[in-house]
Amino acid sequence: MKQVPLNDVHVALGAKMVPFAGYNMPVQYEGVNIEHETVRNSVGVFDVSHMGLFKISGDKALDLVQRVTSNDASVLVPGKAQYSYLPNDKGGIVDDIITYKVSDNEYLMVVNASNIDKDFEWIASNNSMNAAFENLSDQYSLLAIQGPKANEAMQAITNVDLANLKFYTFEVGTFAGKENVIVSATGYTGSGGIEIYAKNEDIVHIWNEVLKAGESFGIKPIGLAARDTLRLEMGYCLYGNEINDTTSPIAAGLGWVTKFTKDFVNSENIKADKENGVATKLIGFELIERGIPRHDYEIVDAGGNVIGHVTSGTQSPSLNKGIGLGYVNKEFAKEGTEIFIRIRKNDVKAQVVKTPFYKK
Repeated sequence: MKQVPLNDVHVALGAKMVPFAGYNMPVQYEGVNIEHETVRNSVGVFDVSHMGLFKISGDKALDLVQRVTSNDASVLVPGKAQYSYLPNDKGGIVDDIITYKVSDNEYLMVVNASNIDKDFEWIASNNSMNAAFENLSDQYSLLAIQGPKANEAMQAITNVDLANLKFYTFEVGTFAGKENVIVSATGYTGSGGIEIYAKNEDIVHIWNEVLKAGESFGIKPIGLAARDTLRLEMGYCLYGNEINDTTSPIAAGLGWVTKFTKDFVNSENIKADKENGVATKLIGFELIERGIPRHDYEIVDAGGNVIGHVTSGTQSPSLNKGIGLGYVNKEFAKEGTEIFIRIRKNDVKAQVVKTPFYKK
């Protein structure tokens, strides 16, 4: 079991630690609902240092990024980031990622913790143009400082103008007295804030300074359980749940980050899926009756026929009702359609809704 550099800090704070993607990670501190509401209403800090970080550089950097990712990185300018995914050659998804353009000859790629080795091998296998490609995952730590008060709380400890840092842009600046920290207006919660990327040797100092700076704003450390309920309220995909090696990106609703203005891995087959349609679609749903949907529960129609399955589900702390994501046969995917979630032996009434579930 790997440990993140802040492991002992989390233990000292009383976090419940669990194995996650090969790392010992804090799943919660005070409790999921308290931590969830802290991020929705003020500011919380997550340690997401288990995430992977790759660097692609040199004259052929863009060529490699364009080959392995679905989105069009040629539109990026230095200081801009984009959401994308790595398609495989069988119609599925290797991983979903964020690509950062540092300069014309340098890109950073943030990947999911459970996929670091797989992603690195996949990109390396497609590096026929011999771009410089490095795995920096063991050198950097990542903090997500999220919530409506996050930027105001953190402004005192950085020279980056957080108020004017637009969504999916980033700057390299000083943060908590440490230089060359990437400060990015990205996140997985839907409540605003920043993510920071810093060297491992600096992260304990930065964590302590973040908590000090946020003290008067009610900052709290937040675990991975609340991170999951927050992302689910936004309808964001989680690798291993909504998307995997066999998932059609079109069925998963990722057509918006699939750009056919360029050639990329398996682009012809994905384009055919987009043009011809797919048999199943990822939907959001809300329970009309009491119940909590869970991963892999069956979705059925009024006659009890299985029409799909739940990929993620929870009792929404913000909405106080059962919500979830799942795949259904395409004829049941229209907003407002009545469906049923089979919870144990009961078919609980739900309806298809547009995501995000939570709206600010």
